[in-house]
Amino acid sequence: MNSTRKGAVTLKGNAVDLAGKELKTGDKAPAFTLQAQDLSDASLPKGKTTIIATVPSLDTPVCHEETKRFNQEAGKLQNVEVLAVSMDLPFGQKRWCGAENVQSVKTLSAHRSTQFGEDYGVLVKGGPLDRCLARAIFVVGSDGTLKHVEYVKEITEHPNYEAALAAARS
Repeated sequence: MNSTRKGAVTLKGNAVDLAGKELKTGDKAPAFTLQAQDLSDASLPKGKTTIIATVPSLDTPVCHEETKRFNQEAGKLQNVEVLAVSMDLPFGQKRWCGAENVQSVKTLSAHRSTQFGEDYGVLVKGGPLDRCLARAIFVVGSDGTLKHVEYVKEITEHPNYEAALAAARS
C-alpha cells in the first residue's frame, strides 16, 4: 500500500488520514478500472478532457448536490466527460441517477478494490468514513495529464466548481 497522509483533510473539523500520495497538476493521471452501473468495466476516457469528482457517497447531501451540479454543467461542455466516483455499489448509483434524472454524469463504483482511492490519494483510512473516498476534483486533459487537482480540505464542503470547469474548458 502507498503511504498514508496523516490529517490530509478533515471531516466536521476532525483530521482524516488518506492513503496514497497527493497528485499535483502536471502529473500523469493514473489508469484505473472501475465498475459502471451496468457492471461493465470502465476506465479513463482517451482523447477527451475528463472531470473526475470523487465523493464519499451519492446518498449524502453535499455529494448529492455536487453530482447534480456537475450534471447541469456537463451538458454545456464540449468534448468533456464527467465521472462521479464513489464506493457506492453500481446498483445504488443506478437507482440514485434514475431518481435524480442524472444523465450527463457517468457514475463509477470503486467498491471492488481500494486501488483507485490509493492511486488518486483519496482513500480514507480509519474513522467513520473508513474505506470511502474523500471529496476531490481531478481534471484530466485529453493527453492524460492532470490540468487541475483539488483535494477539498473539509469533506463536508463543496469543491471549487468554477476552477474545475475553467480547467475543463481550457
